[in-house]
Amino acid sequence: MKEHLNYAPTPPMGWNSWDCYGATVREDEVKAHADFMADHLLKFGWEYVVVDIQWSEPEAVSTRYNDFFPLHMDEYSRLIPAENRFPSAVDGVGFKALGDYIHAKGLKFGIHIMRGIPRQAVHQNTAIKGTEKRARDIALNNICPWNSDMYGVNVDVPEGQLYYDSLIELYASWGVDFIKVDDIADSKLYHDAHKKEIVAISQAIQKVGRPMILSLSPGPAHLKNGTFFQDHANMWRLTDDFWDHWDALYNMFDRTAEWASFVRPGNWPDCDMLPLGHIGLRAVDGGGGDNWTRFTKDEQYLLMSLWTIFGSPLMFGGTLPDIDDFTLSLLTNESVLQMYREVVERRQVYRDDEWVVWQGYSENDEYVAIFNVSDKDSVVPEEVKKLVEGTALLDLWHGKMFELEDEWEVASHGVLLGKL
Repeated sequence: MKEHLNYAPTPPMGWNSWDCYGATVREDEVKAHADFMADHLLKFGWEYVVVDIQWSEPEAVSTRYNDFFPLHMDEYSRLIPAENRFPSAVDGVGFKALGDYIHAKGLKFGIHIMRGIPRQAVHQNTAIKGTEKRARDIALNNICPWNSDMYGVNVDVPEGQLYYDSLIELYASWGVDFIKVDDIADSKLYHDAHKKEIVAISQAIQKVGRPMILSLSPGPAHLKNGTFFQDHANMWRLTDDFWDHWDALYNMFDRTAEWASFVRPGNWPDCDMLPLGHIGLRAVDGGGGDNWTRFTKDEQYLLMSLWTIFGSPLMFGGTLPDIDDFTLSLLTNESVLQMYREVVERRQVYRDDEWVVWQGYSENDEYVAIFNVSDKDSVVPEEVKKLVEGTALLDLWHGKMFELEDEWEVASHGVLLGKL
């Protein structure tokens, strides 16, 4: 069994800064979310605190990037945190102090990185740790179309692998437990995953000896690469950035149905973050600016039911310190989370224009999710109820028992998630 499969025996659960702060999150905000998670969510399984993109840029302002802006970098061509945003990174400490703070609370620490080597390192031809070769000797002009920071890395030469080894070695010294690598699972320019660099990063993680979840972005990942992703990563995105739009949520039924057979311990195809609660403080692309989620409550139940019965990682995107009671209830429902952790087999078993049905099986229990994807409240039709192999259904969200002979009404864009 590949070692990386042991790093995530159940789907990772945590908070990611992107939906709230875009590229701009600061150390005090990360700590505030870690404090809340430790006090209120850790006991429910939420444990990862992930700093998303552009943490090395001192003047990041939103979800939009400052093209070719000078980034903070060490002498070995590796990006380091901007000290004006992360004061504890002063004097070359990097993220070590922040990682220690998060670990002291019983949590795990994650960061986002872009595939490749910084353009500024290539332009300055800076050093690479452990070799006389320099940045220009390993750079490839396979760039990201939406972020100007990086060139690709030529891992066909030993020094390219050595560069990624030095990156992961640095992150291990900071105590990083989770790495989200962007512009790698799917390329808008090159129409496929950057497989050689995925392998190089995966190998670097195995060499360093510190368990690190490897998450690949963005999507949509190509189904033809499913076994490749299983061999080299723990998570890979099934979609581009997912925001609070019904059309985007509806489309996830196609993607989860396609990818269900690839879900297993250590491998968790990723439906992306949960844009719930208070989002968009300094993140605007795809969202509505500083607002509460535009999903209705029924759509939020539907989203959480699909993500959990499918087995997607759960990365909450809203703010935690000001979370409302309803959103908190979505994250702390013990019956739903038990299903989420224990289901070992899942599949979509029915779909038409109005209804989608999923079944999930754990060692001891059977679950069913009946989704009403129509625009009207409706009673579950008999042909759908016939899929329920039992005499009654216990609603996991509300604790209500539905007898088989009863009429089961489900709200528009809502769900009945139950245990048989």
